[in-house]
Amino acid sequence: MSENTGGAHEARPEAAANAEAVTGDSPKDPAAASAPAQAAAPAPAPAPAPAGGPSSDAARPQPGAPADAAAWTAWQQQQHQQRQQQQQRPWGAPGAHSPVKPSWATVVRPAEAAPVRTATLVAVLASGLAAALLLADGMGSGLLLAVAPAVVAAYVAARAAGRTARPWTLAWVIGCLALLAVPALRDSAWPVTLAILAAVLLGALALHGSRTWPGVFLSPLGFADSTVSGIAWMLKGLRSRAGIGKDRWLPVAKAAAVAVALLVLFGALFASADAAFADLLGGLIPDVSVEDGPIRFMLFVLGAVIAVAAARTAAAPLRWDRIEVAPGKPRSRVEWALPLVVLNLLFAGFNAVQLAVLFGGYDKVLDSTGLTYAEYARQGFWQLLWATLLTLAVIALALRWAPRSGAGDRRLVRIVLGSLCALTLVVVAAALRRMDLYVDAYGLTRLRVSVAAMELWLGLVIVLIMAAGVFGARWLPRAVAGSAAAAVLAFGLLSPDGMIAERNVARFEKDRKIDLAYFQSLSADAVPALDRLPEPRRSCALRGINDDMARAGDVPWYAMSMGEYRAREILRERPVTASYEVCSRLGTFGSRAEY
Repeated sequence: MSENTGGAHEARPEAAANAEAVTGDSPKDPAAASAPAQAAAPAPAPAPAPAGGPSSDAARPQPGAPADAAAWTAWQQQQHQQRQQQQQRPWGAPGAHSPVKPSWATVVRPAEAAPVRTATLVAVLASGLAAALLLADGMGSGLLLAVAPAVVAAYVAARAAGRTARPWTLAWVIGCLALLAVPALRDSAWPVTLAILAAVLLGALALHGSRTWPGVFLSPLGFADSTVSGIAWMLKGLRSRAGIGKDRWLPVAKAAAVAVALLVLFGALFASADAAFADLLGGLIPDVSVEDGPIRFMLFVLGAVIAVAAARTAAAPLRWDRIEVAPGKPRSRVEWALPLVVLNLLFAGFNAVQLAVLFGGYDKVLDSTGLTYAEYARQGFWQLLWATLLTLAVIALALRWAPRSGAGDRRLVRIVLGSLCALTLVVVAAALRRMDLYVDAYGLTRLRVSVAAMELWLGLVIVLIMAAGVFGARWLPRAVAGSAAAAVLAFGLLSPDGMIAERNVARFEKDRKIDLAYFQSLSADAVPALDRLPEPRRSCALRGINDDMARAGDVPWYAMSMGEYRAREILRERPVTASYEVCSRLGTFGSRAEY
Protein backbone atom coordinates (compact mmCIF):
# COMPACT_ATOMS: atom_id res chain seq x y z
CA MET A 1 0.00 0.00 0.00
CA SER A 2 1.12 3.54 -0.54
CA GLU A 3 3.18 5.25 2.11
CA ASN A 4 1.56 7.76 4.43
CA THR A 5 4.13 10.56 4.24
CA GLY A 6 1.97 13.32 5.61
CA GLY A 7 3.58 15.74 3.15
CA ALA A 8 1.91 18.43 1.14
CA HIS A 9 1.52 16.23 -1.89
CA GLU A 10 -0.48 13.72 0.17
CA ALA A 11 -2.51 16.14 2.23
CA ARG A 12 -5.46 15.82 -0.13
CA PRO A 13 -7.92 12.96 0.36
CA GLU A 14 -6.69 9.76 -1.19
CA ALA A 15 -9.83 9.16 -3.19
CA ALA A 16 -9.32 12.49 -4.99
CA ALA A 17 -5.77 11.44 -5.77
CA ASN A 18 -7.15 8.23 -7.23
CA ALA A 19 -9.52 10.22 -9.39
CA GLU A 20 -6.61 12.31 -10.68
CA ALA A 21 -4.71 9.15 -11.56
CA VAL A 22 -7.73 7.92 -13.51
CA THR A 23 -8.38 11.09 -15.47
CA GLY A 24 -4.69 11.84 -16.02
CA ASP A 25 -5.04 15.41 -14.70
CA SER A 26 -2.80 17.00 -12.11
CA PRO A 27 -4.26 18.97 -9.18
CA LYS A 28 -5.64 22.32 -10.28
CA ASP A 29 -4.64 25.70 -8.92
CA PRO A 30 -6.00 26.07 -5.37
CA ALA A 31 -7.50 29.42 -6.19
CA ALA A 32 -9.50 27.93 -9.00
CA ALA A 33 -10.59 25.08 -6.77
CA SER A 34 -11.87 27.47 -4.16
CA ALA A 35 -13.80 29.83 -6.41
CA PRO A 36 -16.87 31.23 -4.65
CA ALA A 37 -19.05 30.27 -7.58
CA GLN A 38 -18.46 26.57 -6.93
CA ALA A 39 -21.95 26.05 -5.57
CA ALA A 40 -23.43 27.12 -8.90
CA ALA A 41 -20.90 25.20 -10.99
CA PRO A 42 -22.02 21.95 -12.56
CA ALA A 43 -20.79 18.73 -11.00
CA PRO A 44 -17.73 17.16 -12.65
CA ALA A 45 -18.43 14.65 -15.36
CA PRO A 46 -18.21 11.05 -14.21
CA ALA A 47 -14.71 9.64 -14.66
CA PRO A 48 -14.10 6.12 -15.89
CA ALA A 49 -13.70 3.49 -13.23
CA PRO A 50 -10.10 2.77 -12.23
CA ALA A 51 -8.46 -0.46 -13.20
CA GLY A 52 -9.18 -3.14 -10.71
CA GLY A 53 -12.03 -1.11 -9.24
CA PRO A 54 -15.48 -2.32 -8.22
CA SER A 55 -17.65 -4.02 -10.76
CA SER A 56 -20.64 -2.14 -12.12
CA ASP A 57 -23.10 -4.33 -10.27
CA ALA A 58 -21.17 -4.19 -6.98
CA ALA A 59 -23.34 -1.59 -5.35
CA ARG A 60 -26.45 0.53 -5.62
CA PRO A 61 -26.45 4.26 -5.01
CA GLN A 62 -26.86 5.02 -1.32
CA PRO A 63 -27.90 8.26 0.40
CA GLY A 64 -24.98 10.69 0.66
CA ALA A 65 -22.47 8.65 -1.38
CA PRO A 66 -23.12 6.84 -4.68
CA ALA A 67 -22.01 3.24 -4.81
CA ASP A 68 -21.53 3.03 -8.59
CA ALA A 69 -17.81 3.20 -9.36
CA ALA A 70 -17.89 6.08 -11.84
CA ALA A 71 -20.43 8.08 -9.85
CA TRP A 72 -18.45 7.43 -6.66
CA THR A 73 -15.29 8.82 -8.27
CA ALA A 74 -17.10 11.95 -9.46
CA TRP A 75 -18.70 12.41 -6.05
CA GLN A 76 -15.27 12.12 -4.44
CA GLN A 77 -13.96 14.87 -6.73
CA GLN A 78 -16.82 17.13 -5.74
CA GLN A 79 -16.26 16.45 -2.04
CA HIS A 80 -12.55 17.17 -2.46
CA GLN A 81 -13.26 20.50 -4.16
CA GLN A 82 -15.63 21.48 -1.36
CA ARG A 83 -13.00 20.68 1.26
CA GLN A 84 -10.43 22.69 -0.69
CA GLN A 85 -12.82 25.62 -0.80
CA GLN A 86 -13.10 25.56 2.98
CA GLN A 87 -9.34 25.18 3.52
CA GLN A 88 -8.10 27.73 0.94
CA ARG A 89 -10.09 30.73 2.23
CA PRO A 90 -7.62 33.39 3.40
CA TRP A 91 -7.31 33.54 7.16
CA GLY A 92 -7.75 36.86 8.82
CA ALA A 93 -9.41 38.54 5.82
CA PRO A 94 -11.22 41.81 6.51
CA GLY A 95 -14.54 41.16 8.11
CA ALA A 96 -13.81 37.50 8.68
CA HIS A 97 -13.02 35.67 11.89
CA SER A 98 -9.76 33.72 12.07
CA PRO A 99 -10.72 30.07 11.75
CA VAL A 100 -9.89 27.67 14.53
CA LYS A 101 -6.97 25.38 13.79
CA PRO A 102 -8.38 21.91 13.01
CA SER A 103 -7.97 19.32 15.72
CA TRP A 104 -5.78 16.29 15.29
CA ALA A 105 -8.90 14.13 14.87
CA THR A 106 -9.84 16.21 11.82
CA VAL A 107 -6.32 16.17 10.44
CA VAL A 108 -5.97 12.38 10.53
CA ARG A 109 -9.48 11.71 9.25
CA PRO A 110 -9.32 9.12 6.45
CA ALA A 111 -10.64 9.56 2.94
CA GLU A 112 -13.93 8.05 1.90
CA ALA A 113 -13.57 4.33 1.27
CA ALA A 114 -14.35 2.80 -2.09
CA PRO A 115 -17.40 0.52 -2.26
CA VAL A 116 -16.89 -2.98 -0.93
CA ARG A 117 -15.93 -5.49 -3.58
CA THR A 118 -17.39 -8.96 -3.61
CA ALA A 119 -13.96 -10.53 -3.18
CA THR A 120 -13.53 -8.58 0.06
CA LEU A 121 -16.82 -9.92 1.41
CA VAL A 122 -15.85 -13.48 0.53
CA ALA A 123 -12.44 -13.10 2.17
CA VAL A 124 -14.03 -11.72 5.36
CA LEU A 125 -16.39 -14.71 5.50
CA ALA A 126 -13.48 -17.10 4.93
CA SER A 127 -11.48 -15.47 7.73
CA GLY A 128 -14.36 -15.86 10.16
CA LEU A 129 -14.91 -19.51 9.22
CA ALA A 130 -11.19 -20.30 9.46
CA ALA A 131 -10.99 -18.72 12.92
CA ALA A 132 -14.03 -20.69 14.11
CA LEU A 133 -12.75 -24.01 12.77
CA LEU A 134 -9.02 -23.74 13.47
CA LEU A 135 -8.55 -21.66 16.61
CA ALA A 136 -10.90 -23.31 19.09
CA ASP A 137 -8.32 -25.96 19.97
CA GLY A 138 -5.27 -23.68 20.14
CA MET A 139 -2.96 -21.56 17.99
CA GLY A 140 -0.38 -23.53 16.03
CA SER A 141 -0.41 -23.15 12.27
CA GLY A 142 -4.16 -22.46 12.43
CA LEU A 143 -3.48 -18.82 13.35
CA LEU A 144 -1.57 -18.18 10.13
CA LEU A 145 -4.26 -19.97 8.11
CA ALA A 146 -6.99 -17.89 9.74
CA VAL A 147 -5.17 -14.61 9.11
CA ALA A 148 -4.42 -15.36 5.44
CA PRO A 149 -7.99 -14.52 4.24
CA ALA A 150 -7.83 -11.24 6.17
CA VAL A 151 -4.65 -10.36 4.26
CA VAL A 152 -6.49 -11.10 1.01
CA ALA A 153 -9.41 -8.89 2.10
CA ALA A 154 -7.02 -6.02 2.86
CA TYR A 155 -5.23 -6.44 -0.46
CA VAL A 156 -8.46 -6.40 -2.48
CA ALA A 157 -9.75 -3.35 -0.60
CA ALA A 158 -6.46 -1.51 -1.13
CA ARG A 159 -6.50 -2.25 -4.86
CA ALA A 160 -10.09 -1.04 -5.11
CA ALA A 161 -9.03 2.23 -3.46
CA GLY A 162 -6.14 2.64 -5.88
CA ARG A 163 -3.38 2.11 -3.31
CA THR A 164 -0.17 0.48 -4.44
CA ALA A 165 2.45 -1.43 -2.48
CA ARG A 166 5.79 0.19 -1.63
CA PRO A 167 9.00 -1.59 -0.56
CA TRP A 168 8.46 -0.77 3.12
CA THR A 169 4.89 -2.06 2.90
CA LEU A 170 6.05 -5.38 1.45
CA ALA A 171 8.67 -5.64 4.20
CA TRP A 172 6.03 -5.07 6.89
CA VAL A 173 3.70 -7.69 5.35
CA ILE A 174 6.46 -10.30 5.09
CA GLY A 175 7.55 -9.59 8.67
CA CYS A 176 3.95 -9.82 9.92
CA LEU A 177 3.43 -13.23 8.31
CA ALA A 178 6.80 -14.46 9.61
CA LEU A 179 5.84 -13.44 13.15
CA LEU A 180 2.50 -15.23 12.83
CA ALA A 181 4.43 -18.39 11.96
CA VAL A 182 6.07 -18.42 15.41
CA PRO A 183 3.03 -20.13 17.06
CA ALA A 184 3.40 -22.91 14.50
CA LEU A 185 7.02 -23.46 15.58
CA ARG A 186 7.13 -22.80 19.33
CA ASP A 187 4.99 -24.11 22.17
CA SER A 188 6.01 -21.52 24.75
CA ALA A 189 3.33 -18.88 25.35
CA TRP A 190 5.51 -15.86 26.09
CA PRO A 191 7.46 -15.63 22.79
CA VAL A 192 4.24 -16.46 20.96
CA THR A 193 2.43 -13.57 22.67
CA LEU A 194 5.25 -11.17 21.85
CA ALA A 195 5.20 -12.36 18.23
CA ILE A 196 1.46 -11.74 17.90
CA LEU A 197 1.77 -8.23 19.36
CA ALA A 198 4.67 -7.43 17.03
CA ALA A 199 2.65 -8.78 14.09
CA VAL A 200 -0.17 -6.36 14.97
CA LEU A 201 2.34 -3.48 14.90
CA LEU A 202 3.74 -4.47 11.51
CA GLY A 203 0.26 -5.05 10.11
CA ALA A 204 -0.77 -1.57 11.24
CA LEU A 205 2.32 -0.03 9.63
CA ALA A 206 1.65 -1.90 6.39
CA LEU A 207 -1.98 -0.77 6.24
CA HIS A 208 -1.42 2.85 7.29
CA GLY A 209 1.88 3.40 5.49
CA SER A 210 3.23 5.34 8.47
CA ARG A 211 6.81 6.61 8.57
CA THR A 212 6.92 9.20 11.39
CA TRP A 213 7.07 8.71 15.18
CA PRO A 214 3.35 9.56 15.67
CA GLY A 215 2.50 7.17 12.86
CA VAL A 216 4.57 4.33 14.29
CA PHE A 217 3.17 4.71 17.80
CA LEU A 218 -0.47 5.40 16.86
CA SER A 219 -0.99 3.14 13.83
CA PRO A 220 -2.23 0.16 15.91
CA LEU A 221 -4.97 2.43 17.31
CA GLY A 222 -6.34 2.75 13.79
CA PHE A 223 -7.77 -0.74 14.04
CA ALA A 224 -10.21 0.45 16.73
CA ASP A 225 -11.57 3.17 14.45
CA SER A 226 -11.66 0.84 11.46
CA THR A 227 -13.60 -1.77 13.44
CA VAL A 228 -16.52 0.61 13.98
CA SER A 229 -16.47 2.28 10.57
CA GLY A 230 -15.61 -1.01 8.86
CA ILE A 231 -18.73 -2.78 10.11
CA ALA A 232 -20.92 0.04 8.75
CA TRP A 233 -18.93 -0.05 5.49
CA MET A 234 -19.43 -3.80 5.19
CA LEU A 235 -23.15 -3.64 5.98
CA LYS A 236 -23.55 -0.96 3.34
CA GLY A 237 -21.92 -3.25 0.80
CA LEU A 238 -24.20 -6.13 1.80
CA ARG A 239 -27.34 -3.98 1.49
CA SER A 240 -26.26 -2.85 -1.97
CA ARG A 241 -26.22 -6.48 -3.05
CA ALA A 242 -29.64 -7.32 -1.69
CA GLY A 243 -31.29 -6.83 -5.07
CA ILE A 244 -28.98 -9.06 -7.10
CA GLY A 245 -31.08 -11.47 -9.14
CA LYS A 246 -31.16 -15.20 -8.82
CA ASP A 247 -29.40 -15.57 -12.14
CA ARG A 248 -26.23 -14.25 -10.46
CA TRP A 249 -26.06 -16.10 -7.14
CA LEU A 250 -28.15 -19.22 -7.75
CA PRO A 251 -25.62 -20.98 -10.08
CA VAL A 252 -22.83 -20.37 -7.58
CA ALA A 253 -24.93 -21.74 -4.72
CA LYS A 254 -25.87 -24.83 -6.74
CA ALA A 255 -22.24 -25.50 -7.68
CA ALA A 256 -21.13 -25.16 -4.06
CA ALA A 257 -23.88 -27.51 -2.86
CA VAL A 258 -22.96 -30.13 -5.47
CA ALA A 259 -19.25 -29.86 -4.55
CA VAL A 260 -20.00 -30.36 -0.85
CA ALA A 261 -22.26 -33.33 -1.58
CA LEU A 262 -19.61 -35.01 -3.73
CA LEU A 263 -16.91 -34.47 -1.12
CA VAL A 264 -19.06 -35.94 1.64
CA LEU A 265 -20.21 -38.92 -0.44
CA PHE A 266 -16.87 -40.00 -1.88
CA GLY A 267 -14.95 -39.01 1.25
CA ALA A 268 -17.14 -41.33 3.32
CA LEU A 269 -16.70 -44.16 0.80
CA PHE A 270 -12.90 -43.85 0.70
CA ALA A 271 -12.68 -43.55 4.49
CA SER A 272 -14.69 -46.73 4.97
CA ALA A 273 -12.55 -48.52 2.37
CA ASP A 274 -9.13 -47.64 3.84
CA ALA A 275 -8.31 -47.19 7.52
CA ALA A 276 -5.14 -45.18 6.80
CA PHE A 277 -7.08 -42.74 4.63
CA ALA A 278 -9.77 -42.50 7.29
CA ASP A 279 -7.16 -41.66 9.91
CA LEU A 280 -5.60 -39.02 7.65
CA LEU A 281 -8.99 -37.53 6.83
CA GLY A 282 -9.96 -37.46 10.50
CA GLY A 283 -6.78 -35.60 11.37
CA LEU A 284 -7.26 -32.99 8.66
CA ILE A 285 -10.91 -32.18 9.30
CA PRO A 286 -11.64 -30.14 12.45
CA ASP A 287 -13.72 -31.96 15.04
CA VAL A 288 -16.76 -29.74 15.56
CA SER A 289 -19.20 -30.53 18.37
CA VAL A 290 -22.32 -28.88 19.72
CA GLU A 291 -20.59 -28.10 23.02
CA ASP A 292 -18.02 -25.99 21.17
CA GLY A 293 -20.73 -23.96 19.45
CA PRO A 294 -20.54 -20.78 21.60
CA ILE A 295 -16.75 -20.50 21.54
CA ARG A 296 -16.62 -21.19 17.80
CA PHE A 297 -19.29 -18.57 17.16
CA MET A 298 -17.29 -16.03 19.15
CA LEU A 299 -14.17 -16.92 17.16
CA PHE A 300 -16.12 -16.54 13.92
CA VAL A 301 -17.23 -13.05 14.91
CA LEU A 302 -13.73 -12.13 16.07
CA GLY A 303 -12.09 -13.38 12.87
CA ALA A 304 -14.62 -11.61 10.66
CA VAL A 305 -14.33 -8.33 12.59
CA ILE A 306 -10.52 -8.39 12.39
CA ALA A 307 -10.72 -9.00 8.64
CA VAL A 308 -13.23 -6.16 8.26
CA ALA A 309 -11.01 -3.79 10.24
CA ALA A 310 -7.99 -4.71 8.11
CA ALA A 311 -9.92 -4.23 4.86
CA ARG A 312 -11.41 -0.90 5.96
CA THR A 313 -7.99 0.36 7.04
CA ALA A 314 -6.49 -0.67 3.71
CA ALA A 315 -9.29 1.11 1.84
CA ALA A 316 -9.04 4.39 3.79
CA PRO A 317 -6.38 4.55 6.52
CA LEU A 318 -6.12 7.18 9.18
CA ARG A 319 -3.41 9.72 8.30
CA TRP A 320 -1.34 9.58 11.48
CA ASP A 321 1.66 11.09 9.72
CA ARG A 322 -0.20 14.38 9.38
CA ILE A 323 0.18 14.95 13.12
CA GLU A 324 3.01 17.43 13.43
CA VAL A 325 5.10 17.49 16.60
CA ALA A 326 6.63 20.94 16.87
CA PRO A 327 10.24 21.00 18.12
CA GLY A 328 10.94 22.61 21.45
CA LYS A 329 12.43 26.05 21.86
CA PRO A 330 16.15 25.85 21.00
CA ARG A 331 18.51 26.53 23.89
CA SER A 332 21.84 28.26 23.88
CA ARG A 333 24.97 26.16 23.46
CA VAL A 334 26.06 26.50 27.08
CA GLU A 335 22.59 25.91 28.53
CA TRP A 336 22.11 22.82 26.38
CA ALA A 337 25.58 21.29 26.33
CA LEU A 338 26.75 21.79 29.94
CA PRO A 339 24.45 19.15 31.56
CA LEU A 340 25.18 16.65 28.81
CA VAL A 341 28.95 17.14 29.03
CA VAL A 342 28.79 16.54 32.78
CA LEU A 343 26.72 13.39 32.13
CA ASN A 344 29.30 12.21 29.59
CA LEU A 345 32.07 12.63 32.17
CA LEU A 346 30.05 10.60 34.69
CA PHE A 347 29.53 7.84 32.12
CA ALA A 348 33.24 7.85 31.27
CA GLY A 349 34.23 7.44 34.93
CA PHE A 350 31.73 4.65 35.48
CA ASN A 351 32.84 2.82 32.34
CA ALA A 352 36.49 3.04 33.42
CA VAL A 353 35.59 1.27 36.69
CA GLN A 354 33.58 -1.35 34.80
CA LEU A 355 36.47 -2.13 32.51
CA ALA A 356 38.71 -2.57 35.53
CA VAL A 357 36.26 -4.66 37.58
CA LEU A 358 34.57 -6.86 35.00
CA PHE A 359 37.43 -7.45 32.62
CA GLY A 360 40.34 -7.88 35.03
CA GLY A 361 41.83 -6.48 38.23
CA TYR A 362 38.61 -6.83 40.25
CA ASP A 363 39.87 -8.91 43.19
CA LYS A 364 40.61 -5.86 45.31
CA VAL A 365 37.18 -4.37 44.62
CA LEU A 366 35.43 -7.62 45.56
CA ASP A 367 37.48 -7.95 48.75
CA SER A 368 36.56 -4.43 49.81
CA THR A 369 32.84 -4.91 49.14
CA GLY A 370 32.61 -8.41 50.64
CA LEU A 371 30.60 -9.66 47.67
CA THR A 372 31.16 -12.71 45.52
CA TYR A 373 31.64 -12.29 41.79
CA ALA A 374 28.08 -13.50 41.03
CA GLU A 375 26.57 -11.26 43.74
CA TYR A 376 28.47 -8.28 42.40
CA ALA A 377 27.19 -9.03 38.88
CA ARG A 378 23.60 -9.44 40.08
CA GLN A 379 23.69 -6.26 42.14
CA GLY A 380 24.13 -3.86 39.22
CA PHE A 381 22.39 -5.38 36.21
CA TRP A 382 19.00 -3.85 36.82
CA GLN A 383 20.51 -0.44 37.55
CA LEU A 384 22.43 -0.56 34.28
CA LEU A 385 19.28 -1.57 32.39
CA TRP A 386 17.46 1.45 33.80
CA ALA A 387 20.45 3.64 33.00
CA THR A 388 20.18 2.56 29.36
CA LEU A 389 16.47 3.35 29.22
CA LEU A 390 16.92 6.73 30.87
CA THR A 391 19.74 7.57 28.46
CA LEU A 392 17.37 7.08 25.53
CA ALA A 393 14.91 9.47 27.21
CA VAL A 394 17.70 12.02 27.75
CA ILE A 395 18.70 11.80 24.08
CA ALA A 396 15.09 12.34 22.94
CA LEU A 397 14.68 15.41 25.17
CA ALA A 398 18.09 16.77 24.20
CA LEU A 399 17.20 16.57 20.52
CA ARG A 400 13.95 18.41 21.16
CA TRP A 401 15.67 21.45 22.73
CA ALA A 402 18.98 21.27 20.86
CA PRO A 403 20.43 24.50 19.39
CA ARG A 404 19.90 24.59 15.63
CA SER A 405 20.91 28.02 14.35
CA GLY A 406 23.65 26.81 12.01
CA ALA A 407 26.23 24.22 11.03
CA GLY A 408 28.22 24.81 14.23
CA ASP A 409 25.23 23.93 16.39
CA ARG A 410 24.57 20.80 14.41
CA ARG A 411 28.19 19.77 14.80
CA LEU A 412 28.02 20.34 18.56
CA VAL A 413 24.86 18.23 18.86
CA ARG A 414 26.44 15.37 16.96
CA ILE A 415 29.61 15.40 19.03
CA VAL A 416 27.91 15.60 22.43
CA LEU A 417 25.12 13.11 21.74
CA GLY A 418 27.39 10.82 19.75
CA SER A 419 29.75 10.63 22.72
CA LEU A 420 26.83 9.88 25.04
CA CYS A 421 25.63 7.08 22.74
CA ALA A 422 29.13 5.56 22.52
CA LEU A 423 29.52 5.61 26.30
CA THR A 424 26.06 4.09 26.69
CA LEU A 425 27.12 1.18 24.48
CA VAL A 426 29.87 0.44 27.00
CA VAL A 427 27.21 0.44 29.74
CA VAL A 428 25.18 -2.04 27.68
CA ALA A 429 28.23 -4.29 27.31
CA ALA A 430 28.89 -4.10 31.06
CA ALA A 431 25.28 -5.03 31.84
CA LEU A 432 25.40 -8.02 29.50
CA ARG A 433 28.71 -9.10 31.01
CA ARG A 434 27.19 -8.97 34.49
CA MET A 435 24.25 -11.09 33.37
CA ASP A 436 26.57 -13.65 31.77
CA LEU A 437 28.52 -13.98 35.01
CA TYR A 438 25.34 -14.37 37.03
CA VAL A 439 23.98 -17.03 34.67
CA ASP A 440 27.23 -18.97 34.97
CA ALA A 441 26.77 -19.03 38.74
CA TYR A 442 23.01 -19.62 39.05
CA GLY A 443 21.73 -20.81 35.67
CA LEU A 444 19.49 -19.31 33.01
CA THR A 445 15.82 -18.44 33.57
CA ARG A 446 13.06 -16.87 31.51
CA LEU A 447 13.41 -13.54 33.25
CA ARG A 448 17.17 -13.44 32.77
CA VAL A 449 17.08 -14.32 29.09
CA SER A 450 14.27 -11.84 28.38
CA VAL A 451 15.92 -8.85 30.06
CA ALA A 452 19.26 -9.70 28.43
CA ALA A 453 17.51 -9.76 25.05
CA MET A 454 15.91 -6.39 25.83
CA GLU A 455 19.31 -4.94 26.74
CA LEU A 456 20.71 -6.18 23.42
CA TRP A 457 17.86 -4.52 21.52
CA LEU A 458 18.38 -1.24 23.40
CA GLY A 459 22.01 -1.35 22.33
CA LEU A 460 20.85 -1.79 18.72
CA VAL A 461 18.54 1.23 19.07
CA ILE A 462 21.47 3.32 20.27
CA VAL A 463 23.49 2.23 17.23
CA LEU A 464 20.58 3.26 14.98
CA ILE A 465 20.46 6.67 16.67
CA MET A 466 24.17 7.13 16.04
CA ALA A 467 23.67 6.19 12.38
CA ALA A 468 20.78 8.66 12.12
CA GLY A 469 23.07 11.40 13.36
CA VAL A 470 25.37 10.71 10.41
CA PHE A 471 22.97 9.81 7.58
CA GLY A 472 19.77 11.61 8.62
CA ALA A 473 16.88 10.57 10.80
CA ARG A 474 14.00 10.29 8.33
CA TRP A 475 14.22 6.49 8.30
CA LEU A 476 14.76 6.15 12.07
CA PRO A 477 11.13 5.55 13.24
CA ARG A 478 10.59 2.71 10.80
CA ALA A 479 14.05 1.29 11.50
CA VAL A 480 13.39 1.18 15.24
CA ALA A 481 9.99 -0.48 14.68
CA GLY A 482 11.53 -2.96 12.27
CA SER A 483 14.38 -3.76 14.67
CA ALA A 484 11.88 -4.43 17.47
CA ALA A 485 9.90 -6.81 15.27
CA ALA A 486 13.08 -8.52 14.07
CA ALA A 487 14.24 -8.95 17.68
CA VAL A 488 10.91 -10.52 18.64
CA LEU A 489 11.06 -12.82 15.61
CA ALA A 490 14.61 -13.91 16.44
CA PHE A 491 13.61 -14.40 20.08
CA GLY A 492 10.81 -16.75 19.04
CA LEU A 493 12.83 -18.66 16.45
CA LEU A 494 15.71 -19.23 18.87
CA SER A 495 13.27 -20.90 21.32
CA PRO A 496 14.01 -19.28 24.71
CA ASP A 497 12.71 -22.28 26.67
CA GLY A 498 15.00 -24.51 24.63
CA MET A 499 17.92 -22.16 25.30
CA ILE A 500 17.18 -22.21 29.03
CA ALA A 501 17.10 -26.02 29.13
CA GLU A 502 20.24 -26.29 26.97
CA ARG A 503 22.22 -23.88 29.16
CA ASN A 504 21.17 -25.55 32.41
CA VAL A 505 21.91 -29.04 31.10
CA ALA A 506 25.37 -27.89 30.02
CA ARG A 507 25.88 -26.42 33.50
CA PHE A 508 24.87 -29.76 35.05
CA GLU A 509 27.34 -31.62 32.86
CA LYS A 510 30.05 -29.21 34.02
CA ASP A 511 29.52 -28.90 37.78
CA ARG A 512 26.61 -31.35 38.51
CA LYS A 513 24.32 -28.50 39.65
CA ILE A 514 20.74 -28.40 38.41
CA ASP A 515 17.39 -26.97 39.51
CA LEU A 516 14.76 -29.59 38.66
CA ALA A 517 11.95 -27.55 40.20
CA TYR A 518 12.31 -24.79 37.62
CA PHE A 519 11.87 -27.15 34.68
CA GLN A 520 8.31 -27.99 35.75
CA SER A 521 7.11 -24.62 34.43
CA LEU A 522 8.82 -24.80 31.03
CA SER A 523 7.06 -25.60 27.78
CA ALA A 524 7.48 -28.51 25.41
CA ASP A 525 10.23 -26.59 23.60
CA ALA A 526 12.61 -27.62 26.41
CA VAL A 527 12.10 -31.38 25.98
CA PRO A 528 14.92 -32.10 23.43
CA ALA A 529 17.55 -30.55 25.72
CA LEU A 530 16.19 -32.08 28.95
CA ASP A 531 16.10 -35.49 27.26
CA ARG A 532 19.92 -35.52 27.49
CA LEU A 533 19.91 -35.70 31.30
CA PRO A 534 20.66 -39.06 32.95
CA GLU A 535 17.91 -40.93 34.75
CA PRO A 536 16.22 -40.36 37.13
CA ARG A 537 16.87 -36.62 36.69
CA ARG A 538 15.64 -36.78 33.09
CA SER A 539 12.22 -38.14 34.09
CA CYS A 540 11.96 -35.70 37.01
CA ALA A 541 12.82 -32.73 34.78
CA LEU A 542 10.25 -33.79 32.17
CA ARG A 543 7.53 -34.70 34.65
CA GLY A 544 5.70 -31.36 34.61
CA ILE A 545 5.79 -31.05 30.81
CA ASN A 546 4.63 -34.65 30.42
CA ASP A 547 1.69 -34.09 32.79
CA ASP A 548 0.63 -30.93 30.93
CA MET A 549 0.55 -32.71 27.58
CA ALA A 550 -1.28 -35.67 29.07
CA ARG A 551 -4.00 -33.36 30.40
CA ALA A 552 -4.27 -31.68 26.98
CA GLY A 553 -4.94 -35.03 25.30
CA ASP A 554 -4.85 -35.38 21.53
CA VAL A 555 -4.30 -32.07 19.77
CA PRO A 556 -5.18 -31.63 16.06
CA TRP A 557 -2.43 -30.73 13.61
CA TYR A 558 -3.57 -27.13 13.12
CA ALA A 559 -3.39 -26.45 16.88
CA MET A 560 -0.05 -28.16 17.53
CA SER A 561 3.30 -26.44 17.25
CA MET A 562 6.43 -28.09 15.93
CA GLY A 563 7.94 -27.91 19.42
CA GLU A 564 5.03 -29.82 20.93
CA TYR A 565 5.11 -32.39 18.14
CA ARG A 566 8.80 -33.11 18.76
CA ALA A 567 8.21 -33.33 22.51
CA ARG A 568 5.36 -35.84 22.08
CA GLU A 569 7.53 -37.99 19.82
CA ILE A 570 10.39 -38.00 22.36
CA LEU A 571 8.14 -38.84 25.31
CA ARG A 572 6.38 -41.52 23.30
CA GLU A 573 9.71 -43.24 22.56
CA ARG A 574 11.18 -42.69 26.05
CA PRO A 575 8.39 -42.23 28.63
CA VAL A 576 8.81 -40.70 32.06
CA THR A 577 9.67 -43.52 34.47
CA ALA A 578 10.84 -42.01 37.79
CA SER A 579 8.36 -42.23 40.67
CA TYR A 580 7.00 -39.30 42.62
CA GLU A 581 9.02 -40.25 45.69
CA VAL A 582 12.31 -40.28 43.77
CA CYS A 583 11.62 -36.92 42.16
CA SER A 584 10.56 -35.47 45.50
CA ARG A 585 13.90 -36.44 47.07
CA LEU A 586 15.71 -34.70 44.19
CA GLY A 587 13.83 -31.45 44.87
CA THR A 588 11.60 -31.57 41.82
CA PHE A 589 8.51 -30.25 43.59
CA GLY A 590 10.17 -27.59 45.70
CA SER A 591 9.13 -23.96 45.49
CA ARG A 592 11.33 -21.55 43.57
CA ALA A 593 11.59 -17.75 43.46
CA GLU A 594 12.88 -16.61 40.09
CA TYR A 595 15.18 -13.67 39.52
